[in-house]
Amino acid sequence: MAEKNDMSGAQAALTLIGLVLFAWFFLGRGVGQPAAEAPEQAENRAIDEAVNKYQIAKRSGNPIDACTTAGLVTAAYQRAKDEAGYAAWKKTESADCGALGLPDR
Repeated sequence: MAEKNDMSGAQAALTLIGLVLFAWFFLGRGVGQPAAEAPEQAENRAIDEAVNKYQIAKRSGNPIDACTTAGLVTAAYQRAKDEAGYAAWKKTESADCGALGLPDR
């Protein structure tokens, strides 16, 4: 008579857990790469949006809006750790806010 080779519930659960861990560890490694790029893309998008808002504010002719939105752009570059962009926009912010008679911050 042939011997039955039934797996117990615990063996089936352990096998399933092992397969899930195998898939997560070996097959999921490629998933981490795009996730690492996501914060940088979000920072760049935030910078682009802030610059667009600044351009709208500047065209509107309201110097208070230009000053405040220049500050938003400066902050976006600072969050992105982009020192060159930060320095350039800090000058723009100083010029726009200086036109209002506000001191440098």
